[in-house]
Amino acid sequence: MTALIAAENVSRILPGPQPVALVREVSLAVRPGEFVAVTGPSGSGKSSLLYLLGLLDRPTEGRILLEGKDTARMSDDALAAARLARLGFVFQFHFLLPEFTTLDNVLIPMRRLGRLSEREQQTRAKALLEALGLADAAGKYPEQLSGGMRQRVAIARALANDPAVILADEPTGNLDTKNASAVFDIFAALVGSGGRSVVVVTHDQELAARATRQVRLVDGRITYDSAAAVA
Repeated sequence: MTALIAAENVSRILPGPQPVALVREVSLAVRPGEFVAVTGPSGSGKSSLLYLLGLLDRPTEGRILLEGKDTARMSDDALAAARLARLGFVFQFHFLLPEFTTLDNVLIPMRRLGRLSEREQQTRAKALLEALGLADAAGKYPEQLSGGMRQRVAIARALANDPAVILADEPTGNLDTKNASAVFDIFAALVGSGGRSVVVVTHDQELAARATRQVRLVDGRITYDSAAAVA
């Protein structure tokens, strides 16, 4: 089975008089239907790895494959197009645009991609909000929503273009226990539908244990991968 996204012997090194290795010789393949939790101490390279997998950064060494295609050969414009069409992002801070309503925030990625008609975009955005329990919030602005609701809007926005992979960087970091658990419930449900995969960076070991696969980083290297342990 072809991986949706894969890192092959990837390193990310910041140049300078004393180069800093954020990620060191990491190989990781994420296949359809996987819910992967990436854990590790602060500064271990978790977010750096996520940004590499999300095509937000280019590796210094090694390569990233997106659905079997070598992204090293893509131009910056092609990478941006691939991110928009095939990847969805959720961050610790929701990054909703305050001047736009909930509905309009979810519409933004679809309008950028331009794959659907305006009517189809509206229908899809409303369906996503309804599925996430936000139908009544469509006309509200981010400042009118609770923290948990804002993060659910961010998830709806990440799903707007029906991505193959959702990449989430500490998505529960600003949420209370109840809302953090709800976010992980949403991710688990996403993995269970349509072969989509989710990769979540988290410091919360209890939440990480709910993923179907756990990967631990220390000093930029993978020190544990439950998939390898099972194999």
